[in-house]
Amino acid sequence: MKLSIRNATKSFGKKWVFSDLSLEVSRGEIVGLFGRNGSGKSTLLRMIFGTLSRSNRGFRSATRSDALRLTMDEKMIAPKRVIPDQWVAYLPQHKFLPARMRIRNIVPLYFQDEETLDSIFYAPTVSQIENRTPAELSVGQRKYVEILLVAHLPHPFLLLDEPFSMIDPQYAELIEERLTELKKSKGILLTDHYYRHVLRIADRNFLLKDGSIHPVAGERALREGGYLPAPRDR
Repeated sequence: MKLSIRNATKSFGKKWVFSDLSLEVSRGEIVGLFGRNGSGKSTLLRMIFGTLSRSNRGFRSATRSDALRLTMDEKMIAPKRVIPDQWVAYLPQHKFLPARMRIRNIVPLYFQDEETLDSIFYAPTVSQIENRTPAELSVGQRKYVEILLVAHLPHPFLLLDEPFSMIDPQYAELIEERLTELKKSKGILLTDHYYRHVLRIADRNFLLKDGSIHPVAGERALREGGYLPAPRDR
């Protein structure tokens, strides 16, 4: 199964963010998307998910300022159907768990079947935090719980916006392991400035720069593309 993004174009007023971007994500792979702040990474993810405006029919608008064409195995997906038809799940940067509710009470809000509940509650370290609230968790613990919840949704594709940001090493490793396992059944598009984590688990990587997207392979390519600073002379 393959999700194709075609002719992605977005501007805010007179400022163009990107134009005519194309990208594909297949089930069974992790695709990393790099880019400096303001390059449009989060904007692209939100357009794909449908929480940022785009043309209603999925084609370029008359003004060329707001367009995106999505297909699933070459079949057109109407933007308004992405969420209700459960094609794509999205993990945003911002918090979304109820801050004062215990984790053990949050999980059943999303899932009721015993198999899924067991899979989450018996996941590594969850027993240590299930009686705490998200407000009491570290950033890494909270993000790990969020990823566990999103990972168990039935959607075949996942969009992850900075899943490694500000995460301590223990939970970064757990998240890497979870995503590597998860790609066996899903396609994953993720973006993060913690590039080493992404490079370790991604099958393909791209750099979003100056409104265009470029394939990159490894840290050296990220330096040559201007995303990472050049090494200092000793």
